Amino acid sequence: SSQDNVASHGAYHVQYVDSELYTTTGQGQTQMAYPVYAVGDYGTAGQQYYATATGNYTASGATAANHTSSDYNIVPVDDSLLSTTQTRASPQTIAAEVAYIQGQSNSQASTVSSETENTPSLSHATRVSPATVAWLVENYETAEGVSLPRSTLYNHYMRHCNENKLDAVNAASFGKLIRSVFTGLRTRRLGTRGNSKYHYYGIRVKPGSTLMSALDEKPLNNNSSQTNSIGQSTTRNAKKLGAKPETYEACAQYLGDGSAAIPVFPAIDTTYSFPEEVTFEDVDTLRSIYREHCEAFLDAVLNLEFSTVESLWREFWRVQDNNNGDECEEEKYLSKSKLYTLCQCEPVQVFIKQVDFAFYQNMVDVLIPDVLRPIPSSLTQAIRNFAKNLESWLSAAMSECPDSILQIKLSAVSAFSQTLRRYTSLNHLAQAARAVLQNSSQIAQMLNDLNRVDFHNVQEQASWVCQCDTATVQRLENDFKAALQQQNTLEQWASWLRLVVDSALEEYRGKPTFAKAARQFLLKWSFYSSMVIRDLTLRSAASFGSFHLIRLLYDEYMFFIVEHKVALATQTTPIAVMSEVDRQPDDDIGMVFPANYECKIEPEAKRMRS
Repeated sequence: SSQDNVASHGAYHVQYVDSELYTTTGQGQTQMAYPVYAVGDYGTAGQQYYATATGNYTASGATAANHTSSDYNIVPVDDSLLSTTQTRASPQTIAAEVAYIQGQSNSQASTVSSETENTPSLSHATRVSPATVAWLVENYETAEGVSLPRSTLYNHYMRHCNENKLDAVNAASFGKLIRSVFTGLRTRRLGTRGNSKYHYYGIRVKPGSTLMSALDEKPLNNNSSQTNSIGQSTTRNAKKLGAKPETYEACAQYLGDGSAAIPVFPAIDTTYSFPEEVTFEDVDTLRSIYREHCEAFLDAVLNLEFSTVESLWREFWRVQDNNNGDECEEEKYLSKSKLYTLCQCEPVQVFIKQVDFAFYQNMVDVLIPDVLRPIPSSLTQAIRNFAKNLESWLSAAMSECPDSILQIKLSAVSAFSQTLRRYTSLNHLAQAARAVLQNSSQIAQMLNDLNRVDFHNVQEQASWVCQCDTATVQRLENDFKAALQQQNTLEQWASWLRLVVDSALEEYRGKPTFAKAARQFLLKWSFYSSMVIRDLTLRSAASFGSFHLIRLLYDEYMFFIVEHKVALATQTTPIAVMSEVDRQPDDDIGMVFPANYECKIEPEAKRMRS
């Protein structure tokens, strides 16, 4: 036969292994040489034609399915990985560069029946858990004119691994698995430059898949464009909360809108002198994969799968990456060494810092959109556990990263964690206080006890520290008593507190001293309210417990209001405000507590003589 008979369309490259390819060296070590075979179809003969550098041969069988995809190369690593009888429980037991193929002798030919022409090619997938291959075939199918974001598909895979207690391979290795199971896939970059992301083109979720049914069942998914292609069963989500299947649905309705949670990504300064091995394409790739990473993070949060975040961090920072350059190039993912090199460049660090502060602030708004709104205790506890683990997860995932980028990431994550803890505590206080404010008898007792407080004496004691205007203090006292008498709701109290802050900081609006004035206001508010609580304590007020609860809530809510006001004034996010530690003390505080103050201890011998 002649090579001219090979169909010119749809040629793709397959590694075809023959026993003659193995050669033994003098040391007895087995090595392999790998020719590449171009596989095509005869136009009418129904035979497969193989052309190599040394010769051609044919194999009979039904006509193979036509392939219209681009060329693919599949390259194995060593002979021990080609065994078809070896079984592994987890894909993590193979290195990332292992191709997912089945070794065959060239004395045997693949027979493709007409019934299996359009089914996924499983002969390339023996190097992964059978459960994973079966899961892929069960939930996905090839189709023309459709696509899935690469991060979406990989996130599905990570969930599958979590549910079945399997270790996930990195994204690049998973890309090879997908292409070996579903032949003909293409990678496309969709979206405008700078806001685009990579998609697998030619694959979709099967209409009957549990992933698709979860999308239809969960109303929350309407909030986010990302979740329109990411759903999963209610039972699966409930597992993450450690609750009954209906718990997820009960909790999901309290989450905020995630459709705008991915912030606008700033441009990375390309005028910087990057290392020679770094190209502009690498910088752009980093920007793209960081966006995909944030999208996967958002999806995990919207599905209340908080433990997935740890896996996402470990995958992104290549905790178990083999740093195979060819593989990373195929999937348009940066190698581990190049990623770490980029993260030591100042423009990249600035980019990551800006994105993290904006993104984590949006995550706070998604998880706790209204700090005063009642939320289920199961959701509150899940968020607090999530916040508790964030720093340790990130530290472990970035254990091999340069210290400079680690500190930047930890700064943002620490502020994110603390904010979640404070807001869940504030929400808990709000629900406890709501019960008090709705109790008429308790309100009456509080008003009776408050009228016995000697506010004139309180003002005299506090004036030296607070230096507040007497008229202002008097007005606040009258407003507070009037609100109690009218039995205001919690929301009405919150509105009053916002008015108090606005009034106190009005004269500093637009001035560089706004942040300092806001901190001083919090100190004065806290000191003055503590003096009132002190008076109630000394009088053994019957409503002391109620006042103490209300005071805790109002202090926390004042802090919440002020941090948002300062963030607005400084054109940043509340998380960024909380992460920036002002190491220079205020002038008036520095006068009382000098920075160079030292406590001198009298020598032991001198004390004994006295």
